[in-house]
Order: sequence, then C-alpha cells, then structure tokens
Amino acid sequence: MAQNMVLLLFVIYRLISTVGLTVDPTALLRLNPGGQLSTDPSDLDSASWDFGGLSRAAPPAAVVRPSSAADVSAVLRASHASARAFPVSARGHGHSINGQARAPGGVVVDMHHGVASRAARGIPVFSPSLGGYYVDVWGGDLWIDVLNWTLSNGGLAPKSWTDYLYLTVGGTLSNAGISGQAFHHGPQISNVYELDVVTGKGDMVTCSEKENPELFFGVLGGLGQFGIITRARIALEPAPQRVRWIRVLYSNFTAFTKDQEHLISLHGAAHQSQRFDYVEGFVIVDEGLINNWRSSFFSPRNPVKISSLGDNNNNNNGGIFYCLEMTRNYDESTAGSIDQEVEALLKELEFIPTSVFTTDLPYVDFLDRVHKAELKLRAKGLWEVAHPWLNLFVPASQIADFDRGVFAGILGNKTTGPILIYPMNKHKWDERSSVVTPDEEVFYLVALLRSALPDSGESTQSLEYLSKQNQQILDFCDESGIEVKQYLPHYRTQSDWARHFGPKWERFLRLKSEFDPKFILGTGQGIFQSISSISSSSFSS
Repeated sequence: MAQNMVLLLFVIYRLISTVGLTVDPTALLRLNPGGQLSTDPSDLDSASWDFGGLSRAAPPAAVVRPSSAADVSAVLRASHASARAFPVSARGHGHSINGQARAPGGVVVDMHHGVASRAARGIPVFSPSLGGYYVDVWGGDLWIDVLNWTLSNGGLAPKSWTDYLYLTVGGTLSNAGISGQAFHHGPQISNVYELDVVTGKGDMVTCSEKENPELFFGVLGGLGQFGIITRARIALEPAPQRVRWIRVLYSNFTAFTKDQEHLISLHGAAHQSQRFDYVEGFVIVDEGLINNWRSSFFSPRNPVKISSLGDNNNNNNGGIFYCLEMTRNYDESTAGSIDQEVEALLKELEFIPTSVFTTDLPYVDFLDRVHKAELKLRAKGLWEVAHPWLNLFVPASQIADFDRGVFAGILGNKTTGPILIYPMNKHKWDERSSVVTPDEEVFYLVALLRSALPDSGESTQSLEYLSKQNQQILDFCDESGIEVKQYLPHYRTQSDWARHFGPKWERFLRLKSEFDPKFILGTGQGIFQSISSISSSSFSS
C-alpha cells in the first residue's frame, strides 16, 4: 500500500512538472489507495493543535503518515513542482508551543504515527573512525523508544537528553535538545553524526560534517526550514545502571549561580568521579512546587517544608529559594565509592546545610522522570491545558540582573509551573549549526514552564495574564540591555527574526533559497510570514 502511495504521488508530480498544473493537496486524496493520506476531520483537527494550546489555526487539507523517506519526498516534490506550492510541515509528537508544525490549507507530515519507525531503526554499531557507538533511527522516533531500543541492543544509551523523552528525534534536532547533561556532552545536535534529510524541493540528501555540511549544520537547530529529518545517526555510550539524585537549596542567588558555574567547569575532569553527570536547577517562588513537580523525588507522605529549613544564607529575595539538582551515574562495580565521591563534590558548595536531599533510582527511571509527572497531571485534567512557555538563553554576566528584575520582581511569589535555570558551556555547541546562543562562554537556560488554569478562579493563572507577563519579561530584558536569545523562538515580524539570528541571518536566508526556494517548509514558524501567507491563501482562492 505504501508503495502504491509513492507511485501515485510520483505520477502526480510528473504531471505537475510536465504541464505546470496547480494542485490542491486534497486532490492527492481522491486516488489514495493506501490509507496513508487522510482528510478525516479528526486527523485534521489534531494536526491544527499542539501542546502549547495558545491558538487554533485553520486545519491542513491533508495529513500524511509516511512509511518511508520516499513518501516524504513525494509530497514535497508534488508541492515544489506545482505552479502554486502548498505548505508542508513535519509534525512529531505535537509538543510545539506556538503552532510551529501547522500547515493551514497544506499538508502535515505526521512523522511519529507513520509506519516507518521500526523499519528505519538499526542495530547499534561501533565505529572505529568515530571512536564510539552509534544508532540510526527514524526522524519520527520518540527518544523514549530510542532509549529502550539501544538498552535492549547492547546496554547503550544516547549521551545527551531532553528532560522529557516523549519528543521525536527530528523535532529536538530541529531546535537543539537540551537537559542537564548539556554542560558536558553539549546539546543533542552536538551528538549526531549523520542525517538523511528531504529538502523543500523533495531531494533526499545524506549529510554530515564532511558530506553536504551546509545542509547538515543548517538543519541542526534550523527550525524545520530547510528539510525534514528522516534519519539520524545518534552517538551512544554504555548506559549506567543507577543514578544518585541530589537536591540542595539556596536562599542566596549569587551563591547558587556560583556553585552551578563551578560544577559545569568540571566537565573536563580527568575522571568521572570528579564531576556530576547532570546539573540543573529551578526557582522556588511557591513552596508547593518543590513537592508537586517531579514529585517522584520526594515522598508525598514526607513533603519538604522550606520554612522548616535553617537559613544561614541570608535570603534577600523576598522568600525565593533556588534548588540545585545534580546526579551521579554509577554501576554495581562503583556502588561502593558513590557516597564518598558525592560527599567530596558537595563539600565544595555553599548551600543551606540542612537542605540536602538524596534518592537513588534506576537510570531509565531518572531519564523518564517527567513522564511520571505527566501521568499525574493527566489524571487530574491538568495536562491538556494551555502552556504559554517562555524559554530564554541568558548571558552569565547578566543572570543576576535577570534574577532581580524577573524572579524577585515581575513574578512576585506566584507561578503555575516550574521555572528551570541552569548554565551551559558555549564551546560544547557547534557554531556552524543554526542555533543562536548568547555571545559568552557560559550562558543560562531560563525556562518558565507555566500552565494556564482557566478554572482556578485566579486571574494570575489565566492565559491572558501569563502571556502578558511573558511579554513584560521580554520588554524588561530589552529595556535593561539583557541580551537574551529565545530558545524555541517565536517572533511576529521578520525584522525580529533577523535580529534573533544576528550574524547567522544572511546564511539562513541563503540556505532557505537553496533548499526550500518556494518557502514550502515550516510556515508555522512565521519566519517568512508574508510569503507563507500567500502560499496558504492560494488554496482558498
């Protein structure tokens, strides 16, 4: 059936390219023999919605569930060859925030729910030339499935992660993919050796650092603008068996960031025992957050009461606390020394002495920790709500100004979700990628992962209030000269996009012209809004 769909689309493509026909995407459906293309209203509705839940756009004309890269290529070739190209967007697991994967009036390629995944997934391989293991996976694979696959085929695991594993490989590589391991291994885009990409012209291209490097680095962090990732070769390492998970608290922001920056400076330690494997942190402006978010850490029967902690750190931030979160990986062979190694590392830090909390758990359970929180939120009806998230990269030299103006200022003592804050090392990011980071060696991720709760009765938990507060934070940074860069960026004008990319903007435009000259891909990002809006309106005229 999948072969029939490819043949059908190829015939249509040949007709278009030969006689210059204009194709409405729904025309592809009328002869659909394989069930891989859908105009079912429920499918179209799902494809017009995402995790952010901030707005609903016009639905696509069709949803394609590819069985191979050839299916993806056929759709893009048909659009590119049409006199009026229709928009095509790749959709992973639907976790974009601002409708980035939408294609109003066009085609959404549902990479996760296709049938290509298992067939495209290879057995992990050791490469002498690379000096390590790798695995080839489908772009629509979830990271949790990649993890389970590599563990069951050699006890291996990817090196770099996101906090939440139910995201697709192609989705995170199109942004960066970060978590607490990034200070040591770099983001996920620094841990991929090779890609198969279908460009906006429908060309299927294999690319790497040495083969078609412009496309390779352009696609990594390229927000889906130059091609759809159908295969990724991911770097692997032997997976540890267990994790020692530690949390300590601070009431002094300077001490907190000083210790975080010290810990990430240990990335080059001669031996693993001389550093932590994961370093993150979060801001506590509401005591309930430390118990309710990622609550697998603390026992519900023994909640932490911040007010009961001794504070010799002198809290000058109006009751705000900061939690430093670290892990050390270990196996049965190293279990005997883990206590001593952790104690030695903690001795170098200046946290509140009575605030050390530790737990041990299997490595997989730690990586999958956020999913456990998801299940609890789903049970309470609190998962499928609007998520006006704001993710910022903040230069280390300006993080204290951000703290005073945002954590201790704009936010007050109320929030409706976790606020992450942790530093990374810029030299672990490849500047050849499309991602933009602050121009300092150390910069912080500040992620305000808040949920709008319309039934709470609190105006401060409404979508309107949180969205305005996000803009207030951005305005504060702009007025204060804090040179933030948005991660998972969202802007409304091309001039703002140009400002975001800075020196990379000219290259970004050149790559778009080369690999997607009809502006077919990623129209939901709004980067080339004026052109994409013309493409969308052509189907209703």
